Amino acid sequence: MLSLFLSKRLRETKHQSGFIGFLSKASTIGVFLGVTVLIVALSVINGFEQQLKERLLSVVPHVSYQAPYDPIQDWPQKVNLLENQLGVVSATPEINVTGMVQYKGKLKATQLKAIEPSKHNQVSSIHRYINPLKLERLGENEIVLGKGIATQLGVSLGDKVTVLIANQHAKNALAAPKRVSFNVAGLISMGGEVDKNLAIVSLAKVQQALSLDSKTVTGLRLSVDDVFNAHQIAMSAGRALPDLVYVQSWFRTQGSLYQDIQMVRTIVYLVVFLIIAVASFNIISSMVMEVKEKQADIAILKTMGTRDSTIFMTFAAQGLSYALVGAFCGLVVGTLLALNISELFMLWTSIDGNNPLQGVYFIEFLPSKLDFTDIVIVLLATVFISVISSIYPAWQATKVEPARVLGGG
Repeated sequence: MLSLFLSKRLRETKHQSGFIGFLSKASTIGVFLGVTVLIVALSVINGFEQQLKERLLSVVPHVSYQAPYDPIQDWPQKVNLLENQLGVVSATPEINVTGMVQYKGKLKATQLKAIEPSKHNQVSSIHRYINPLKLERLGENEIVLGKGIATQLGVSLGDKVTVLIANQHAKNALAAPKRVSFNVAGLISMGGEVDKNLAIVSLAKVQQALSLDSKTVTGLRLSVDDVFNAHQIAMSAGRALPDLVYVQSWFRTQGSLYQDIQMVRTIVYLVVFLIIAVASFNIISSMVMEVKEKQADIAILKTMGTRDSTIFMTFAAQGLSYALVGAFCGLVVGTLLALNISELFMLWTSIDGNNPLQGVYFIEFLPSKLDFTDIVIVLLATVFISVISSIYPAWQATKVEPARVLGGG
């Protein structure tokens, strides 16, 4: 096409003005940086969302029903009832109580979770982070401690600890806590708050300590087929229970984290697209000056019969080329960084000796997930902004009057 050829010739003769060349390069670099940052940032956000779903939401309860007053009787029948509800994958009994782990005079508050070892793997993936014990083999006198709890107390595998269990359903509110001894059989090494607060024991042992029979528990836990629809499933399935229970879904315990991720995604889109927009609109400045400089050339082209549409397309292609070069380079560099950001983060933390994610989030590394849809959206948005930026200078080029320019008027 003639317009593409003319655009190429304009780029080749652009050295006539160093300032115009500087502006065009600045525009290209701005687009390059914006696209690079946006791809990397979105990949990290996607990584956090993926880890939230696959790591944290595989461990925390999707849905739980907790008895506020009277314990839940005949849990096998209630489990079968819940598993027949729409959207429920599996159900299991549990007892959640506040406890204190004691070892050699040291105390650490903990969330004590009593589970049915043979069924718990159906509703949780916590077993993937427990070593060396297999959770389904957890004995009545054994306990699994979060690594943070063990570190704080100085506990090692095989040590015997004492757990003080508060009986929330005791008739006497001032009743002394029950003291139960356990052997440390495994450690939870997941990262974040789980390691610092969670301890797991068998259901039978806590039932004995709280004077409950084998079919009585204080809570039921569900895994659901759609975690982002967990609250609706919780309410629907909960109606089948005859017991008075508190209904909780992961939205209440971890929902703020998910909302924060979505809010950060929106902010990143907005801020970085503004950066790209500013860089793209710099194209207007450089192209307006270029049109001014090339008035004589434009006038000659017009006298030779070149149509206004060809001149318009020539300068539009010129402006678009600045952005496309920046966008393509940004795509390549951003993709390479996004694919290797986790390794680069670990390298940086090993050199610096400080991990800003340690003990703050549910992971201690920087996750990344490159999404093809994000790349397409970034490129389409960049091209759109660049086209808009090129329209005015290209239109100005068509308004050059040959008689006035060539005649010196």
